[in-house]
Amino acid sequence: MSDAGADKGHQAGTGDVFKALADPTRRKILDELAERDGQTLFEICSRLTMKHQLGSSRQAISQHLEVLIRADLVASRRAGRYKFHHLNTEPLERLTNRWRNREAKES
Repeated sequence: MSDAGADKGHQAGTGDVFKALADPTRRKILDELAERDGQTLFEICSRLTMKHQLGSSRQAISQHLEVLIRADLVASRRAGRYKFHHLNTEPLERLTNRWRNREAKES
């Protein structure tokens, strides 16, 4: 699904995920994709400006998206001249399962 993100076989490291989540703008981008998945850069920028009063440039939002893609939290796909961004919750599930599974083993 991703043409700009991690390869299918690549799993982002825990540090990549935490680094990506540390920034409030990136968390807002993830919130927007959770609310409406499959947005273009233009749509994401528009929603961030209208809903969150974020005046970040398209270039800045694009750089935030690249961090999220490297952390495997966002996947992108091209369709013609458009690039659509999709939320990927698998890295978050791996993190929570890490502690959930440990708790089950101790019981």
